[in-house]
Amino acid sequence: MLVGLQGSGKTTTAGKLANRIRKQGKKPLLVACDVYRPAAIKQLQVVGKSLDIPVYANEGSKDVNSIAKQAMNVAISKLNDVVIIDTAGRLQIDEALMNELKDLKKNVKPHEIMLVVDSMTGQDAVNIADTFDKELGIDGVVLTKLDGDTRGGAALSVKSITGKPIKFIGTGEKLSDFEEFYPDRMASRILGMGDILSIIDKAEETFDLEQAEALEKRLKKNKFDLEDYLAQLRQMKKMGSFSSILKMIPGLGSKLKDIQIDDKEFLKIEAMICSMTLEERRNPNILNGSRRLRIANGSGTTVQGINQFMKSFEMTQKMMKEMNSPKKMKQMMKKMNMDTSDFDNLK
Repeated sequence: MLVGLQGSGKTTTAGKLANRIRKQGKKPLLVACDVYRPAAIKQLQVVGKSLDIPVYANEGSKDVNSIAKQAMNVAISKLNDVVIIDTAGRLQIDEALMNELKDLKKNVKPHEIMLVVDSMTGQDAVNIADTFDKELGIDGVVLTKLDGDTRGGAALSVKSITGKPIKFIGTGEKLSDFEEFYPDRMASRILGMGDILSIIDKAEETFDLEQAEALEKRLKKNKFDLEDYLAQLRQMKKMGSFSSILKMIPGLGSKLKDIQIDDKEFLKIEAMICSMTLEERRNPNILNGSRRLRIANGSGTTVQGINQFMKSFEMTQKMMKEMNSPKKMKQMMKKMNMDTSDFDNLK
């Protein structure tokens, strides 16, 4: 049972949690028990449809206890082994809200009650968690909206005050932007030290192993063309926004604090490459003035933009060749003030 104030991200979190549980081999059922907020039921249905996860709703009823019990019967008949109940929230904690949640808890007897808290509310998040725990009794916390400027300092206080574990964190608007909470990684983020382990986890979830092995073979032959660049760009997009990934890299988080990275720029690059012929992607050296003008017109960009991208691509090609050389890689790491003692293991 997911509980929390209105606007904390319960409905989206319900979808994200269901998506994660399904990846573990379960058959989740989402239940719409927010019968007050306009379009709340529709929102959950849209989320469920986009994930191809069933949603139970009874739009003709305002009795959340009845709806939840009906959903349990549906789950049994459809062999859904996990039921996730999306409850109503308020703009602030009040007696009516708590009484409804207590009744729902008593009637449905959920195995776990998860409080969804907006991490951007700071100290208010701690007060909300404390009140919900005392009034209702929670089993865990989900911190949402950790993709903004907040580093997650509220996590420390929530755990300290309630004594209840933080189970998951929401790191973006996409339904895949949902991670398990690791205290050591959060500490690194709070201190501005990056979170390289989370990047690895994201990569393992999204990257195609066969494609990665094929790229590795090409790199060993010092081959890296625009086809490879496009494939890697699309793989990176699956991991989330580029700014959120770069902030996790040790040493870059603090430097990127005042720099705005527009992901739309990467869409322009994708459009540029897609406007090229297969021959041009595999052999960028043939891109003369007339070809670049055709590509600019086809991608809705400018020749100047094409020229800038090709310069950056040539730098990427050069860097890829250097990464293929252990000696040059060590030199590059030293320039970036990175520890090279574990380079052999990294390689």
